[in-house]
Amino acid sequence: MNDPDKAALRVMALAARDRGGDQDTLTRHLTAALAPHRGKVLSGYWPMRGEADPRPAMAAHDGPVCLPVVPGRAVPLLFRRWDGKPLVPGPFGTFHPPDSQPVLRPEVLIVPLAGFDRQGNRIGYGGGYYDRTLQLLRETAPVTAIGLAFAVQELPEIPDEPFDQPLDLIVTDQGILTPHR
Repeated sequence: MNDPDKAALRVMALAARDRGGDQDTLTRHLTAALAPHRGKVLSGYWPMRGEADPRPAMAAHDGPVCLPVVPGRAVPLLFRRWDGKPLVPGPFGTFHPPDSQPVLRPEVLIVPLAGFDRQGNRIGYGGGYYDRTLQLLRETAPVTAIGLAFAVQELPEIPDEPFDQPLDLIVTDQGILTPHR
């Protein structure tokens, strides 16, 4: 494959995502992928712009759940406990728990994807938030990053750069993939 830049790959993957997939099957696969992480602090996300929806699997998780907060540009995310109560709007169209909720350190993160490849590389929206955050978390303790997407978002190959943080698992509506590294 020629090496298209990440912006072009992002456009391709997001166009594919618009075709969607089977959300019920995706939820079953994500719930199964989370089962070994019972009791651990789980970070999910509030879906936007057609993203695969992790909320049913998050609700079934046996352990604390938190959601990411974007504290500013070009800085790692922080995570506030989410107990199902209403969220507040954040930057870039995000929603997160209010500042009154405690900050948690996730041990397992469900990572939204624009696109992914079988090597565990991902494309997000280009801000680098999850790469910065995963690097910071992985410097202090083990963390499991589970990418969540519809199978149609798979790309043949995503060029990886030194700052890119790989996924440990990828969950789609067609199954659970362990990256080939």
